[in-house]
Amino acid sequence: MLSCALIRFVLAGLCGLMMAAAHAGLSASQLQQQTSRQQQLYEQAELARASGATDKAGKTLAGMQEGYWSAVGYLNLSGNYARNDLNPSRALVALRVALAMAEKDPDVERKTQLRSRILLRAGYLAFTSSEYEKAIGFFEKIPLDSHRTPQALYFHGLALAEQGNHRAAMQSWHRAKKFPLAYPGVAGAWIGMGRGYDLAGYLGQAGEAYLAANAAYESERVTLRKLASQIEEQGAYKALVLDARSQTANWFLADSRTLTQPRMAYLLNFMEQPASQRAVNQVEDLAKMAAELQRNAQDLSVFSGAIANQLESKDLSRQSSKKEALRRSNARLTERINRLMERAGSDKFTTDQVQQLRIIKTTLSDSEQQLNSLNSRLANRSAGLKTLLAESEGLRKQSLAYLESIAVLRPRAEERLDRLALDFVEEKDQKMVFALDKTEQQIAHLYEYLALKELDSGGPAK
Repeated sequence: MLSCALIRFVLAGLCGLMMAAAHAGLSASQLQQQTSRQQQLYEQAELARASGATDKAGKTLAGMQEGYWSAVGYLNLSGNYARNDLNPSRALVALRVALAMAEKDPDVERKTQLRSRILLRAGYLAFTSSEYEKAIGFFEKIPLDSHRTPQALYFHGLALAEQGNHRAAMQSWHRAKKFPLAYPGVAGAWIGMGRGYDLAGYLGQAGEAYLAANAAYESERVTLRKLASQIEEQGAYKALVLDARSQTANWFLADSRTLTQPRMAYLLNFMEQPASQRAVNQVEDLAKMAAELQRNAQDLSVFSGAIANQLESKDLSRQSSKKEALRRSNARLTERINRLMERAGSDKFTTDQVQQLRIIKTTLSDSEQQLNSLNSRLANRSAGLKTLLAESEGLRKQSLAYLESIAVLRPRAEERLDRLALDFVEEKDQKMVFALDKTEQQIAHLYEYLALKELDSGGPAK
């Protein structure tokens, strides 16, 4: 099945896809349909591949457009070929096709990450088939700012060592040693340095390299124990995810600076597992929903308070008393206008003055009608405020109910994530124990060889 990391890369590249579509004359809806169609074809190919029908999967992939989904499909198909075939040719061909498909991905960051995965697998297949020159070519194409780089440097050194170029091999391992031990290949590079000195005949330096590796492994075990303690105290989401992300939004697209941070190295390694991705996404989604619901409840509480204050205030009674005063004043003015109109026949009023009196009388009549309708408008306003208050309170209670549900679900999700993270740290610690055993064996063999050499020569060995 498609992992969450792939989905994240799809979302991260949506902007680039939309720009490419604009150049191609595609609308946003057409682009979405095209992407959905390619994803559906990819999933069909994955179902066929998982059931063992690699030929059917290959035919489905052959009918897809060039781009991200077809590249991932061929990458996965190469794994089946590598497991089932004695000869790696079909797997390497599938990986070369995957590289060509990936080149058409408009999202540069996602394309770079995918190319690194493809090149690493191709180099490993070539190395295990003793095609060392071809393997070296694949490994050297992997960018140095990828989190696949340490493993690529380790295998690059192994391929060079198989060719007898121990000096160049040690240079690759020395570069790999600069990365945190959380990355695959780094622990092997530390041991490789000692082995390189040993094969070159520098036994004293080989012993020092093995001792340095031992010290590095012990130090890493201390780091892992501290990380495990922090996970137990603070939770995995805080100790492993948030602390590693810092202020980086696109944390899964780490640059060369963040790659050297041990916490980021463990996070990237941890997030390669689909179960870890699901657990982190669940905790993060629940945290975001809880924060959003909390804000909504607070805003609705303030809104309800403002409406309640309006209903409880004396504005309505004041407006009613003002209305009565206006009606009395309007009645007095109307009476005076009527008297003046009666005198208009006997007194010497001009035509314009009579017209002005009529206009004033009409205005006062309109005012009377408006004042009479004020009661109904005030009643409607009060009813509207009460309706708004009821709706606001209902939404606030609904938000609080959802918050209670999240309060139940969130600890369970965090507990699941903590368990996965602690298992991951334990697994890493066991790998360090295994690496310690290997270096101790190498040191023991080296001392044994030096002792035998001293006995044979009759003097101290150099």
